[in-house]
Amino acid sequence: MGANSSSISELPENEYLQKLSGSEPISENDPFWNQLLSFSFTTPTNSADLKLLEEATVSVCKSLVEKNPRTGNLGSLIKVFLSRTKELKISAECQNHLFIWQAHNALFIICCLLKVFISRMSEEELQLHFTYEEKAGPSSYGAECEDLIEELLFCLIQLIVEIPLLDITYSISLEAVTTLIVFLSCQLFHKEILRDSIIHRYLMHGRCLPYTSRLVKTLLYNFIRQERSPPPGTHVFQQQTDGGGLLYGIASGVATGLWTVFTLGGVGSKASVQLEQCSPLASQSLLLLLVLANLTDTPDTPNPYRQAIMSFKNTQDNTAFSSSNPHAFQINFNSLYTALCEQQKSDQATLLLYMLLHQNSNVRTYVLARTDIENLVLPILEILYHVEERNSHHVYMALIILLILTEDDGFNQSIHEVILKNITWYAERVLTEISLGSLLILVVIRTIQYNMTRTRDKYLHTNCLAALANMSAQFRSLHQYAAQRIISLFSLLSKKHNKVLEQATQSLRGSLGSNDSPLPDYAQDLNVIEEVIRMMLEIINSCLSNSLHHNPNLVYALLYKRDLFEQFRTHPSFQDIMQNIDLVISFFSSRLEQAGAELSVERVLEIIKQGAVALPKDRLRKFPELKFKYVEEEQPEEFFIPYVWSLVYNSAVALYWNPRDIQLFTMDSG
Repeated sequence: MGANSSSISELPENEYLQKLSGSEPISENDPFWNQLLSFSFTTPTNSADLKLLEEATVSVCKSLVEKNPRTGNLGSLIKVFLSRTKELKISAECQNHLFIWQAHNALFIICCLLKVFISRMSEEELQLHFTYEEKAGPSSYGAECEDLIEELLFCLIQLIVEIPLLDITYSISLEAVTTLIVFLSCQLFHKEILRDSIIHRYLMHGRCLPYTSRLVKTLLYNFIRQERSPPPGTHVFQQQTDGGGLLYGIASGVATGLWTVFTLGGVGSKASVQLEQCSPLASQSLLLLLVLANLTDTPDTPNPYRQAIMSFKNTQDNTAFSSSNPHAFQINFNSLYTALCEQQKSDQATLLLYMLLHQNSNVRTYVLARTDIENLVLPILEILYHVEERNSHHVYMALIILLILTEDDGFNQSIHEVILKNITWYAERVLTEISLGSLLILVVIRTIQYNMTRTRDKYLHTNCLAALANMSAQFRSLHQYAAQRIISLFSLLSKKHNKVLEQATQSLRGSLGSNDSPLPDYAQDLNVIEEVIRMMLEIINSCLSNSLHHNPNLVYALLYKRDLFEQFRTHPSFQDIMQNIDLVISFFSSRLEQAGAELSVERVLEIIKQGAVALPKDRLRKFPELKFKYVEEEQPEEFFIPYVWSLVYNSAVALYWNPRDIQLFTMDSG
């Protein structure tokens, strides 16, 4: 592209960029475009690279923002790109690198410019930059600019769903996904949730709408396949043996111009390391899918992308599609399940799993029927176990996934039948053999204890306890360590209860002589602790009432710490639920006393097992079954949209936004 640039600092002086951002309109048929688009470089693969590029070209972008309404050069560039994409499919089939290469370069420039434009102006102002008529006045802006925006959006969607994914098309497919994310990024620059966006309307109506299910399906398959980026240079134009004609001559003459700088040190230098570690297309596709799924409904149209996610079916499901949902499609559930199991280290994969379990009954039914459910549950437990290293949103999503799974009795039974060996990431104790159910209990209790000492988040407590409660009636063959931890948690709660009670008493005494200082709200603290204690007693009671004979280790732990429960016998909040626990403690204590002193652990467990058979079940009082169901709060978009965009901001491949411009969330929540 003209004279070589030896450093990024020289980019603003480059003659081609100056002409693009200058005062003269450039016709879409001008040979200039061949020169502008014939550059060869390793596409930036991280936000640091893009930050360097953006800072170097800020003057060019500023000039284009100022002059484009009069020149229409952005619109001309977009029309050049649109014309080249018409040949893309056949170019891919014929391995014609040149067309793909130049179309990619055009889209890369469009994406960079769009990102700057969107961060600096409203959607209405953006529309004015999308068209130009040489002899027309200001009144000509309007219909055509809207059509050009729709044309570009439609072209990007077509490109994603119709162009086969090959080494030579990987970069342009990734760029198309990235550009759609950029188009939707106007949300980042608004504190409030956008409910009437021009871009949203284009994506939910008109030409884009019929492609809804195909786009969602393609993005899901991109995530599933985790295709690695081809080696650097694969997408770049290679000299053809037949000479390539006049266009090739023009292109090859300028391919070592402006963008040569990107193959030097700095920008792009970390590409090969990064791309070995992940699939940029899979990562970016998942982010776009999450953004689309969380667009708000319009008054007359529910979000079609969410509808597609809610209703797709397994390729092996031969039942007819519902006529009420035109966006349904089929996908291979086995491949999807495998990808979800393998990718849970990222927030976005966990969020996708949450969405599918919560919103798509076909996926939920399939997952719950899997005989290798541990492959999905173990990564979720690992997220909770490493709670200190995860952001709170990721922990919430993992916890809610467990809550949704524990709503199913079949799941609660099957997890105690799956035996695991050597859980290396569980550091508190060597676990050479433990059931998945017992491990789940250990991790959830550990999360509760962490929350009690650190974050004190009532929402986290509630969901942890709800998951334990849902499982409690089906507790089977609890590992002795899991049984101990249940009682240890109760012990911790009991101590906390006594401490708050003592503080409240002392505070009351101290305030009798002084009316100046307000009393701390110990009553509220006490109320919260007593709610949690009540819940723990109900969980223990539920296990004893429904599966006492399956859980000798829990009875053993209960007897070992029997003194803990004395203070709650006569407490008005716990009297009813204590009846069964008291009866079990008394019954087994009596049998142990009859057996004599100095009993071994093995002998105690033997007496407990014999006693469990002898204990008359009708003596245990019946309580309503403990069952909790996850329900999304009202206006969930107030939580999910900032969360999704914080993931885009932090995780998107080769996208950078100035943190000072972000309005949707504060940086610490991102």
